[in-house]
Amino acid sequence: MRVGAFVLSAQFPGQGQGEALNRAVRTAELAEVSGLDAVWLAEHHFVPYGVCPSAVTLAALLLGRTDHIRVGTAVSVLPNVHPVALGEQAALLHLVSGGRFSLGVGRGGPWVDLEVFGSGLAAYEREFPEALALLLRWLREPCVSASGERFRFREVPVVPRADELMDTAGPEVVIACTSPKTVRLAAEHGLPMLLGMHCGDEEKAEMVALWRSHARQAGLGAEEIESAAHVSAGVAQIADGRAEAVETLVKAMPGWLRQGLGAHVTVDGRPRSMRDPLEYTELLCGLHPVGPPRLAVDRLAATAERTGITRFALLVEGSGDLAATEENIRRLGTEVLPQLGP
Repeated sequence: MRVGAFVLSAQFPGQGQGEALNRAVRTAELAEVSGLDAVWLAEHHFVPYGVCPSAVTLAALLLGRTDHIRVGTAVSVLPNVHPVALGEQAALLHLVSGGRFSLGVGRGGPWVDLEVFGSGLAAYEREFPEALALLLRWLREPCVSASGERFRFREVPVVPRADELMDTAGPEVVIACTSPKTVRLAAEHGLPMLLGMHCGDEEKAEMVALWRSHARQAGLGAEEIESAAHVSAGVAQIADGRAEAVETLVKAMPGWLRQGLGAHVTVDGRPRSMRDPLEYTELLCGLHPVGPPRLAVDRLAATAERTGITRFALLVEGSGDLAATEENIRRLGTEVLPQLGP
């Protein structure tokens, strides 16, 4: 079982943006010391929900500051960038880190980002499959041209080539999936899924089953389907008792969620609804490893057994406090990881 940290660079009420980013960097450094498998970095624009606007840039910093932990994006928002530009960055990080970089990509949302970056609503609603296919070609082929609806350019050489590391074809690519349509797209490309922390085990198990069905239809082999390294996002808060762990999150997370999620603006003025922040926090506490170490072990094991997913990206900064986050990571590494199976 592989347990990593999910880093949102969350700006809690009363905190500065630099404080949130400093906690994100410290989280990654401590995750390596504590024996976690990976650090997964979120990317957001114009909202305090997360103040890291470029997951690949922060990944570059953290790869330079660490020695062996895997660093991935969760996710780079593909409609906001040109696939070739993102592919170049991913290949670069893959090569200079010795293969420690994972590229997670996602569709994002119908947010004002699309207006600011000039990609438009079509990049979110229709053109994500084209962008993903171009990105994957860039990471796998020596020369690439494009003649699609959105991207058109003459053949150019791929520099640097991501496959120059002899033991790997290129960086791992993971796709965030929140709908059956995206699950099918991931399966057709043979890409593992990143499943959100709002999903319970039953929903994640259904999405894995759907992925496997589409993967078989796409011609993937049984071994490739079985070994797909999907990632389950969640929340982890370790304490001596469950009530203490829940109290820590219930005190801090609703204010952050209310401030952060409430700041999203749609690009076309469409109405949007927001979960009740307290109810959402309580939901997350019920779904994920929030409580004493033994409960955390049992919760992770139950998710793995029900879904077949053995990779986790766990939000560890839910307290909003640096010292508490550091202690949470330490306990996750010293009291939970040793009790988990391989």
